[in-house]
Amino acid sequence: MVSQIKSLQLRETRQRWRLTNKRFLFPVFLFAMLVSPATREMTVTVLADAFWQVAAYVAATLTVYHAVSARMSYNTKISAYLQRSQRFQVIFAAVMGALPGCGGAIIVMTQFVRGRLSFGSVVAVLTATMGDAAFLLLAAKPLTGLFTVGVGLTVGMISGWLVDTLHGGTFMQPVQSEILAPEHHHPQSDTQSTSLRWQGYFWQWLLLPSAFVAVSGSFQIDLDTVFHFPQGSTSTLGAIFALTAMVLWSLSRDIKNYQDAVSEDPKPATAKLFQRVAQDTNFVTTWVIGAFLCFEIVMRITGWDLATFFTTWSPVMPLLGVMIGLIPGCGPQILVTSLYIQGAIPLSAQLGNAISNDGDALFPAIALAPKAALLATVYSGIPAILISYGFYWLFE
Repeated sequence: MVSQIKSLQLRETRQRWRLTNKRFLFPVFLFAMLVSPATREMTVTVLADAFWQVAAYVAATLTVYHAVSARMSYNTKISAYLQRSQRFQVIFAAVMGALPGCGGAIIVMTQFVRGRLSFGSVVAVLTATMGDAAFLLLAAKPLTGLFTVGVGLTVGMISGWLVDTLHGGTFMQPVQSEILAPEHHHPQSDTQSTSLRWQGYFWQWLLLPSAFVAVSGSFQIDLDTVFHFPQGSTSTLGAIFALTAMVLWSLSRDIKNYQDAVSEDPKPATAKLFQRVAQDTNFVTTWVIGAFLCFEIVMRITGWDLATFFTTWSPVMPLLGVMIGLIPGCGPQILVTSLYIQGAIPLSAQLGNAISNDGDALFPAIALAPKAALLATVYSGIPAILISYGFYWLFE
């Protein structure tokens, strides 16, 4: 009896002191690097660049996107036309996939599982989608982002039509017993709800000021000199804002599995505009900071110039971009896009990754129709290799 009581007390102690939020390890790691004199300057630069050059633009882009999408509704006439026209199904799926983020692709996957769209539509949407990496690329390099999204849209439509021509419209569709059940929304904890609310306030208050600073930096205007601030004030402020955004993001969700680590947070139905903007912006920013920091640490430890190193292996880079694209989740794809923005990898690798990656849409696809998801991923990888290496041989 005594041993059972001791065992119960031990389990309660372990439960009380277990690491309840593994996301918080990243901000703690950054705090440690800021405290250390050897890494402080590098970490401040990375955080400031990630905030002013990426987060501010991504937040502005997302604000427009979510504001517009909130006012759009799906017309029942479109649903009826989708049922009648298989060719239009593929166009609709490719367009939904080309929309930045993963929401459009997830909608197409649920419609396929319900038997309303063809398997070619699944291939089209997974080929066209770039996930949250699209926000990053559009914000940092708008023309390249539009070009990449356009290529994905075109390749997605062609791939979807070819697949439907090859297999027919009912190929791989689930039987009625496998139709998607209503989604159950898990309630958020008080800590998560508070974090989401403060994330929304954070970007609601900082969107316009951060956009002003970001645009000024893009035009090479030194605001420290213009406003007679001490040198480095803007960088320090950016680092503080980036770290604050990461702390708020780390408190909004625990990491219990792979999907929690690499996918954007699910948005509550009651989430307001800036809360949705904040969730996606802080997720993208965190992965960008991780990519920038790894880039700088590797160069400092090894002395390598990664851009030159990757250039040496340039024939392999398109294939590497495609292979990383096959990994589920938006996180790895944001890493690839961050490396492209840094100039470390060529555009051919970015194109291959954009076409092959399925973003967060692959998670519900695997859960609802695993065989179709696997085959669609393989089909999306084929044009990714062809396009990336075609671009490499013709233009690089």
